[in-house]
Amino acid sequence: MARFVIDPPTLLRLVDEEVVVHSAHQLVAPNSIRSDAMQLLLADVRWGQRSAIDALAAHDRMTGVRIRLLGDRVSRAVAWQIALEQGWETLRDAEYAAITRLQADAFVTIDARLAAKVATVVRAAPLEVLIAA
Repeated sequence: MARFVIDPPTLLRLVDEEVVVHSAHQLVAPNSIRSDAMQLLLADVRWGQRSAIDALAAHDRMTGVRIRLLGDRVSRAVAWQIALEQGWETLRDAEYAAITRLQADAFVTIDARLAAKVATVVRAAPLEVLIAA
């Protein structure tokens, strides 16, 4: 079984496009992923990119995606160390890198900037790896 860390924009892409993750894969993310994805949905509503009804429907689909959520002391400590070593301003991106380092084969994101940033620390992969066996 391959494990992949995903971020909030990738989670929303999965539910918006009804992407089916291959059964041989497990998704992993920080505890905050669903709240962060909700924040993106709220921004979409405020910018007129989604209706509130559509955003709540996306939220319902999002909660149905099986994700192993992590937020333990070790992953937070590793995130702290990565942020310090890399000179990153916040821990948010470091959390995804830390969980990837500790628990996954690669970090999957649709955010090219974030993929380039974490690629200095962990393996980044495109969305398509979630579909393939």
